[in-house]
Amino acid sequence: MEFKQGKAQKKLLLIDVDCGTDDAQAIMMAIACPDVEILGITCVGGNTDLENVCRNVLRVLKLCGRLDIPVFRGSSTAILGQNIHASDFHGVDGLGDVPDANAPGLELIQKEHAVDAMKKFACEYPGQISLVATGPLTNLALTVKMDPTFPQKLHSLYIMGGNMESRGNTTACGEFNFVADPEAAYIVLNDYLCPTYIATWEFACRHKFTWEWYDKWVNMGTKKSDFIKKIYAHSLQFSRTEKEEKAIVGGPGFVSCDSYAMAAAIDGSTVTKVIECAVTVEITGKFTRGMMVLDLIDDLKKQNKAFVITECDMEKFKALMESTVLGD
Repeated sequence: MEFKQGKAQKKLLLIDVDCGTDDAQAIMMAIACPDVEILGITCVGGNTDLENVCRNVLRVLKLCGRLDIPVFRGSSTAILGQNIHASDFHGVDGLGDVPDANAPGLELIQKEHAVDAMKKFACEYPGQISLVATGPLTNLALTVKMDPTFPQKLHSLYIMGGNMESRGNTTACGEFNFVADPEAAYIVLNDYLCPTYIATWEFACRHKFTWEWYDKWVNMGTKKSDFIKKIYAHSLQFSRTEKEEKAIVGGPGFVSCDSYAMAAAIDGSTVTKVIECAVTVEITGKFTRGMMVLDLIDDLKKQNKAFVITECDMEKFKALMESTVLGD
C-alpha cells in the first residue's frame, strides 16, 4: 500500500521540534531531500528547555548550510505547565552535551511566535503544507485553539509520538512526547481533521537498524556523519547496553524515532501498512495518563480516522537515512 502526497513539484514542510538528537537527524533528512522545501522550523520545550531547542536547531541548520530557513520560538511549557525533560538520554543540552563554540546565537531566531508563524504559513500555502511534529504537541494545540480552521488548511500531519500497545518509554504506558503534554496530544488528535499519520514508539522500535549498520553510517568521514556520531555518543551509553536492549521493544538495534515520521512525510511510499482508526489520548488515568488509545471497535464514533503506521519499506528508509550524512 502506497500513501502519496500531492503532485506539487516540491513538498512543503513545516517542522515542529523539541530538538534532541533524533529531531536533529530528522531535520537533516528533510534538508538532504531535493524534493522538499522547508518553510520554517518551530521550537517547543521537551527533550531540553526551549532555549536549548532553539540553539540546537540553529546548530543543525548551520551544519547543513541552511541558516536561511526561519526558526521560531514556541511554547516553553506544557499546557498545564508540568514539564518533563529527557536530559538523561539526550544530554542536558539535548545534543549529547558536545557543545560547539562556533554555534549560531539566538539573535537569529525570528521575532514572530511559532503559533503565529504556523497560522501565517497555512494561510499563504492553503492545502499544501505537511506539518511534521517530532516533539510534544503544545504548539499545535495552541494553534488550533487560536484558529480552529488551521488544520483544514494543512495538506497533512505527521506525528512521532504515542503508542499502540500501551508500551511506554517514559511511564509504564506512555511515550515521551505524549506524556510531556497529554492535554496537547488530546487536543491535536481530536481537533486536527486533516489526514494524520502517526509513527508510534513501538513502530519505531520494531524497525531498528543493526548496530553494524549504525557503525558504518556514523563513520563515513563526512562532517555530518561526524556530527551524528558526536551527538549520539551520550545516548548510546544507555541504548547500547545489554540491559536496555533486553528491555526495549523489538530487541537490540539503533532507532532514530523522529526520522520515521519525517521519512513518511518526505516519501509516502516508505509507509507500507497502517491501522486506520480513530485515536485519542488518556488524560486522567493514574497509570495511563498520556497513553494513546486506538479505537478499533468504533466506540468513540469519531468520523475522522488517523493512519497509525505499522510497517515501512526499510530499504527506502535506509536510503533516506544514509542521504542525511552525505556531503559537507
